[in-house]
Amino acid sequence: MNDEFSIFTSLRYDPRLLEVPGKGLIGGGWNVENESPLYMLDFHRDRMLRAAEHWKWQAAINALAGDDGLRNLNRLLQEEVGSSQTDPLRLRIVISREGEIEIEKAHTAERPLENLVPERLPPPESSPSESVPRREGQFTLLVDHGVTPRSEYTHYKTTKRDMYDSARKRANISPTDAKELLVINKEDGSVMEGTIATPYFWRDGQWVTPPVATNFSWDDGSGGQDGTSRRWALLRGLATEQVVGADSLVDGEECWISNGVRGFIWTKISLKV
Repeated sequence: MNDEFSIFTSLRYDPRLLEVPGKGLIGGGWNVENESPLYMLDFHRDRMLRAAEHWKWQAAINALAGDDGLRNLNRLLQEEVGSSQTDPLRLRIVISREGEIEIEKAHTAERPLENLVPERLPPPESSPSESVPRREGQFTLLVDHGVTPRSEYTHYKTTKRDMYDSARKRANISPTDAKELLVINKEDGSVMEGTIATPYFWRDGQWVTPPVATNFSWDDGSGGQDGTSRRWALLRGLATEQVVGADSLVDGEECWISNGVRGFIWTKISLKV
């Protein structure tokens, strides 16, 4: 890998998020404003700031830290989106060692509000109900046949993504496939994370997700990333942390995955591919 890299995160812009308070969904307290079309903006800022602090990128820290950093990021994103945008977007924020912030935008699919700010994750095979994410489509969750060593670049989200690209190539997954891949920790054979999303597994009557250390550690946690939607799920009791061995996965078991663009997505594990 080249030594040059940047810190980045991808988040959702969606005007429908402005409807969250009126619908009674749990939404306040996770944005620069209680009513915002930027999905979990402060969580995204926090994850980038922790990465900048880890590598001691002072210029990037200065650009992101405090209320001023959050307000400035909010302003830059709103300017990039423009005042006439009505459809959802994926916004990719990239910050360099020198504190330079670049924003890239692309269209993204509509998502139900219940899948963005769910009150809970429904147990497997339960009946649909209000304020829980919908089981839409057929998204397949595969398991990597290789293993991945933990590193600073699996804990923090950066442009050094060779380990994820290699895993997806092994599984023959293209960017447009309705598939995600579980990455397996080389040290203990446990599930580390997904290549683009946080996984949740039904264990002992509750949803669990692999543990992640607050700061990078060679020993603690699964070695994966502290994702924004993952933080949401843990703070609101949708899931708890637990080590999940790759050998415990069952073909066809229901799971959920989540990320900062698409929210929470229902899926099933396939061990036969």
